[in-house]
Amino acid sequence: MVSSDIAWAVIRNNSSFLLKKRGVKKPFSTEPCNLTNRNSQRYNGLVNDKVVGIAAAADNKGFVMTTKRSKNSYRPAKAIISTTMKAGPGRSLHKVKAALGKQRYRKDLTKAAMRRAAAIARSQKPLPARKGVKAPAKKE
Repeated sequence: MVSSDIAWAVIRNNSSFLLKKRGVKKPFSTEPCNLTNRNSQRYNGLVNDKVVGIAAAADNKGFVMTTKRSKNSYRPAKAIISTTMKAGPGRSLHKVKAALGKQRYRKDLTKAAMRRAAAIARSQKPLPARKGVKAPAKKE
């Protein structure tokens, strides 16, 4: 593998994941394991040895935290580890913070990962029933 600096120099302006729009100075990036969807070396999920990705779980209960083993960076299929967090928002967010910050995996990405995980957990929370609206009748 080449160094992350050389890989970033190559894909910085030419990548299939870039999303360039008129009126926006810096392009967005749609690659996996990019927490903020910004096109920058810090958040890039392709060039770094250690990456963090957070996405909603397939059954829409909880979220999946994806990390990369730097040891297996030359074997992409074995390098990525996915952990499903379903223990409820409070406990799951605590686990994410512990995995990134306390274990010193990517301490600089802790805040972005927490924001993304909290947003996913918040989106999965059911909406409260509105007052004055009757529940729809069940069809038999």
